[in-house]
Parts: sequence; C-alpha cells; structure tokens
Amino acid sequence: MDYSIALTHLKHADPILSDVIAQVGDCTLHQGQQTGDLFAALTRSILYQQLSGKAAAAIHRRFLLLYPEAHPTPTDLLNTSDDLLRSAGISRPKIVYLKDLAQKVQDMPQLEALTDLDDETIIQTLTVVKGIGRWTVQMLLMFRLHRWDVLPVDDLGIRSAMRRLYDLPDLPDKKTVLQIGQPWQPYRTVASWYLWQSLEAKS
Repeated sequence: MDYSIALTHLKHADPILSDVIAQVGDCTLHQGQQTGDLFAALTRSILYQQLSGKAAAAIHRRFLLLYPEAHPTPTDLLNTSDDLLRSAGISRPKIVYLKDLAQKVQDMPQLEALTDLDDETIIQTLTVVKGIGRWTVQMLLMFRLHRWDVLPVDDLGIRSAMRRLYDLPDLPDKKTVLQIGQPWQPYRTVASWYLWQSLEAKS
C-alpha cells in the first residue's frame, strides 16, 4: 500500500502530526485491515466493543469455534441458542445486538452493496442495528472498507492523543476534534492511525 501522497499532504498540513509521523515511521495501516464479508466484519466489531483487544480476540476466537465449518451466516446465528453464545463469553446485551444484526441483514440482502455508497449513507444504514453506533461503523469504514477520510470523533484514543499532542487542558469535544482534523482531509484515516500509534509509542 502506497501512503506517500497521504503522508506528504499530512506533513505539510500539520507540523505536530508531521513530528508524530517522523517518530512512528512507516504507515502499516493496511496490516490491520480486514477482508471477508461485511456480516463477518460487523459481528467482529460488535464483539470487540468496550473490551481490550486481547479479551475481545479470545471471545471472537471462541465464537468462531462454535461454527467450525465457516463463519456463521445470519441464519446460523439466529438459530444458535443464547446459552451456547454465552458459553463463548459473549454478554447478554451483545447476544441481542448480534441477533438483531443477523435479523436486519436477512431483511436487507443488499448488505454487500453498501460498499458502493458514501461513508455517511453507510453510517445511517447500519446504525439502525441495536448496538451499532457511529464509532462501530467508522471502524468498519477504516479497517474493512479501506476508506481514507474517516475521523472517529468519539474514539477515546484519538481524543487522548490529541490532548497530549496539542497540549489541550482536557479531552477535546467533537467540535475540537473536527477542527484539529480539518487540515488532514482527505486522509483523516491515515492521520487517525498515527494518533493511535503515538499512544503506543508513549506507553
């Protein structure tokens, strides 16, 4: 993946971000990106919500082991008992979210056609599912649909990195996040990745 045009733009647009890019080095965003169908990506996103990466990965792995042949289809998931899903470590609310997703995907067979739509339309379409908010769809846009200009304004990591890098007295609100990120367009996904990496480097 060639990020050279994006990096050139970001370095010129924001001297603080330019320093972060110099410290972090090459962009390896593509290594964290996913393939596979959108239903699989969305079930993964739900399972990963509000958990550490390690805990979420363990639950996701146990979830997939319930379906040894392949990733479950919406019908497979709807036919799986709540008790069996609980045995994989999935919380009751997330079971509700997963089954609501499966039901809505059955009612919306054009799920894969979403890839042809603009970011905001995809967000509006998927946030009707219980447990899928704007942040979850933005992660899908960034890591599965490979959209280049996504800035997840509610992400705690992004806000924490901005507070530290831009010497803010408190965590920035949405308006401030958008203001700081405005010069990064149309490469806010790449900029966001560097902000996350800046937290890793700090720790």
